[in-house]
Amino acid sequence: MKSSKRLTKQEIVNRIVNWFNTHPRELVNYKQVSAEIGATSQVNKLLVNDVLGTLQADDFLIEEDRGKYRLNGLGTVAVGTFERKSNGKNSFIPEGGGNPIFVAERNSMHAMNGDRVKVQIFAKRKRRDPEAEIIEILERARHIFVGTLEVQRNYAFLIMDSKILANDIFIPKDKLRGGVSGQKALVKILEWPERSKNPIGEVVDILGEAGNNNTEMHAILADFGLPYKYPENVEKAADKISLEIPKSEIKNREDFREVLTFTIDPKDAKDFDDALSIRKQKNGLWEVGVHIADVTHYVKIGDIIDKEAYKRAISIYLVDRTIPMLPERLCNQLCSLRPNEDKLSFSAIFEMNDNAEVKNYHIARTVINSNRRFTYEEAQNIIETGEGDFKDEILILDKLAKRLREKRFNAGAINFDRYEVKFEIDENGKPLSVYFKESKDANKLVEEFMLLANKTVAEAIGKVPAKQKAKTFVYRVHDLPDPEKMENFAEFIRKFGYKIKTTGTESEVSKGINKLLDQVQGKKEQNLIETIAVRTMAKAKYSIHNVGHYGLAFHYYTHFTSPIRRYPDMMVHRLLERYLSAGRSVPEAKTEEECKHCSAMENTAAMAERASIKYKQVEFMSDKLCMKFDGVISGVTEWGLYVEINENKCEGMIPLRDLDDDYYEFDEKNYCLIGRRNRRKYNLGDPITIKVARANLERKQLDFALCESEE
Repeated sequence: MKSSKRLTKQEIVNRIVNWFNTHPRELVNYKQVSAEIGATSQVNKLLVNDVLGTLQADDFLIEEDRGKYRLNGLGTVAVGTFERKSNGKNSFIPEGGGNPIFVAERNSMHAMNGDRVKVQIFAKRKRRDPEAEIIEILERARHIFVGTLEVQRNYAFLIMDSKILANDIFIPKDKLRGGVSGQKALVKILEWPERSKNPIGEVVDILGEAGNNNTEMHAILADFGLPYKYPENVEKAADKISLEIPKSEIKNREDFREVLTFTIDPKDAKDFDDALSIRKQKNGLWEVGVHIADVTHYVKIGDIIDKEAYKRAISIYLVDRTIPMLPERLCNQLCSLRPNEDKLSFSAIFEMNDNAEVKNYHIARTVINSNRRFTYEEAQNIIETGEGDFKDEILILDKLAKRLREKRFNAGAINFDRYEVKFEIDENGKPLSVYFKESKDANKLVEEFMLLANKTVAEAIGKVPAKQKAKTFVYRVHDLPDPEKMENFAEFIRKFGYKIKTTGTESEVSKGINKLLDQVQGKKEQNLIETIAVRTMAKAKYSIHNVGHYGLAFHYYTHFTSPIRRYPDMMVHRLLERYLSAGRSVPEAKTEEECKHCSAMENTAAMAERASIKYKQVEFMSDKLCMKFDGVISGVTEWGLYVEINENKCEGMIPLRDLDDDYYEFDEKNYCLIGRRNRRKYNLGDPITIKVARANLERKQLDFALCESEE
């Protein structure tokens, strides 16, 4: 590293630190260090000597002999996950928790985002953030990336949709698979030579022309490592399953075919997971059956359909399509509880009084025949008008559901009743309008009975006498909110004039949250405060370790009611069958591993769903450039303001560089930007008028500009 020019003190510090970190065992004097870092002039050598003394005072170096220095300790070797950023601010996340540690690009070994790596953590200097160097890549997270091809005469590049890598992927001409410029493709990285700026890859699949709706939806799925087509061999295996139910199977089940039963689902649903039955008993109690599709009767542990379902773990709901967990023959035909067809089900059957108090229950395998398929809209109309098919039964179920809901909230359940953003889409996938789907009484009717079934099944297995160990089971758990997050939330809402209790019993805190959510109804800050309240909560997940469900105020809770679209529900059905037949407990470690996989896939699917909504929002706004909209500041960051438009909830950003009337600084604690000169503030939650400046579909990004009145 020869250098005849005069180096600054900071350059010398950086070179010395890097040299010692990569030569941790060397014992050297200032002349040797000067030669190693290229500080050859007399002035530079004097600076080197000065810096060595400072680094020794910082405990970064040890002076072993007079004038001879060595790194203070070899640093610690640790294992964890690598997070790559396109801006070069990569970090290492230690396994088992701990703060992220910076990894410079030169020390990254070209690790990919999410790779499991071994690092050496450098000796830390006083008042400086720690750094690490990757010494081994233990496990690759992904090799396949999505982007748009740019083809030259003898080679090509993949320009990536997501900025995970700082550099594009180089593709030799013979690895293109016929791809041409402008097509979306999946590219697998083959190698990344140590001294090469770009990784080298090959095309594994061509998705289609960029901008085409199918192409873009498939690209979103592929970008998250999710499947966008169903394997033929799995579909063929499903096609071989008989539609006929053997008489011997019916004989072994409780027969509900003569009991009034119906389904209530979205109007575009085809996979009917659940049905409700109701009849009055001689003792004056209501018998309510929650009947769930018996998927595991058809899908056996370890078969080809089961393996594919486990891999997927969940059905994915993008803006315009469903990517099912199970083959279509199973999810839309065999297992779907369609009207006027005999269907096998797994049921929780309750005896309850008019006050919705459960006096008795049992869990059984059943056979049903649904009398009617209702849409939510049809059931809602019956609740509102008192007229329609099976009106008496629906009104009774609605009354019982409302009592169950009331009791749940009295026990401390949190009322997160938020709307969903939906799009009206034409046959080509183009969004025509935005509307908001709200949960009405018909939705809540179904929800309450599903919650009751899930809770009851979890209690049936998990609730055991004192000093007796419960058998291994799959729970849906939701931990208490982090106290620090709750304090930050309380501080934030004080700016809007609200107060919340952050300490006390679980019930007191949750009731305080409910009171706040009631207070913000109809206010301009409603959506903002609801969003941040959700972020303050812990994330629900699957686990064998039952810590209860804080949000629902249940001590025991599981997922039993949607086996067509969730693998954990299939696991629960199998465990129920085993334990109801007095089977032994299953191994804990394997079951917990499966729970973690399902939780991870659920999170990934949610991110893909959000990406598809974001894409459609940008597409919807792309023909509205320069139009003005009223909105609210929904996010404040060091790079700009996020603004959500009131009328359609589309979110875009005003880049900080475009706020050019002053130099704005980010106040992280108070969620605002403050002008250094004029002291103007942009606060989270402030109303604001914007115009649409740019719509970038590739990046799923909307850029807004302040309107003149705001400026």
